[in-house]
Amino acid sequence: MGENLKPADAIDPSLVPQRTLYTGAKMPGIGIGTFGSDRFSAQDIANAVEDAIKSGYRLVDCAACYENEDSIGVAIENAIAAGVKREELFITSKLWNDMHGKGDILYSVAKTLKDLRLDYLDLYFVHWPFPNYHPPGCDGDTRNPLSRPYIHEEFMECWRQMERLVDMGLVKHIGVSNVTVPKLQLILRDCRIKPAVNEMELHPCFQQPELYDFCKNNGIQIIGFCPIGSPTRPDRDKTETDVADIEVPEVVEIAKAHGVHPAVICLKWAVQRGHSPIPFSIHRNEYMSNLKCSFEDPLTNDELKLLATVDKNCRLIKGQVFLWEGAGTWEDLWDLNGEIPGWNGYKK
Repeated sequence: MGENLKPADAIDPSLVPQRTLYTGAKMPGIGIGTFGSDRFSAQDIANAVEDAIKSGYRLVDCAACYENEDSIGVAIENAIAAGVKREELFITSKLWNDMHGKGDILYSVAKTLKDLRLDYLDLYFVHWPFPNYHPPGCDGDTRNPLSRPYIHEEFMECWRQMERLVDMGLVKHIGVSNVTVPKLQLILRDCRIKPAVNEMELHPCFQQPELYDFCKNNGIQIIGFCPIGSPTRPDRDKTETDVADIEVPEVVEIAKAHGVHPAVICLKWAVQRGHSPIPFSIHRNEYMSNLKCSFEDPLTNDELKLLATVDKNCRLIKGQVFLWEGAGTWEDLWDLNGEIPGWNGYKK
C-alpha cells in the first residue's frame, strides 16, 4: 500500500452519520477497529487501515497494547499523503494498565503519538479502570499477583494526568472504557474534565441498557466494541455458554429480508441505536460493506423492536485475566450488584 491513489469505489465520508461530543466535536458513527494482531500481522492490519481511510473511513480505534501502532502510523501517514486531511480524521488510542503511574501516562501518550506519527489524538482512553495487566497472548488462567480491585482514589490520580494531556493539547478528549455505572458515578463526581466517550462491549446479544442510558443521560457518547459478537476474539475469551449474534434466529431472519450477512444487521442496529461501532476486518469487501451499511438500507422500526428482544446478557470479553487475589469469578470486575467489590484491608 502507500500509493497516492483514491480507490474508484471510495465512499463520501459525509454520508456516514456523526455523533456530537459534549465539546461540540464530531465523531463518525462507525469506525474500524485494530485489535487483531493475535490472529493477523500488524502489516495486514495497517494495510487495511490505510485502504479504509482512503476509501472513506474517518474513525480509527487504536491501542498501545495491540502492539501495532507503529505500523498503523505509517498507514495514517500514507493516507494523509494521499490527500486525506488530518482534521477529518478521528483517531483514538488507549492507555494500557501498566502505565497508570505518574509520569508513565505522559510517556505512554508520547510513544503512541510517535508511533502513530501524529501531533495529537482526538481521543485517549483509560483502557481498563485499574492497573491490573497481563502479558500479551496469555491464556485465560493467567493471574498477576500485583492485581487489585478498583480503587477510586488511585484511578483519579490517573485521571488527573489524563486531564493534563488535554491541557497540554496532546489529546482533544479523554474517555473511559470497560467501566460500570457505579464507577462512572464516582468519576463524574470527582473529575475536572469529564469523559467524552465510553468504549463498551455492545452487540444485540449484550445491549447493556442501564450503562448505555446512563452515558447518554450524562452527555457521554459511546463507542461499541465487539459489535458483531467478536467471532475472532482471543481463544481465552471464548466459553461454551457464549451466544453468537450472527446465528440468532431474529438476526438471521432480518438479514435474509435485507439480502445481507447477519453481521451487517448487527452494525445497522448499532448505528441506528445511536452509538459508534468499531468492527474489525482486514478484508476489503467486509470493511467496505460495514461502512456502506451505516447509511444504506436502514432497518425498519419493527426490526429494531425485534432486535431489542434478543438481548441474552452475554458478555464476551469477561476480563478474567485481571482478577486479583481473593476475587471470586470474572463477575467481580463488573459490579453486577451495583457495588464495587473491594479488597478488605487493602491500603494504597
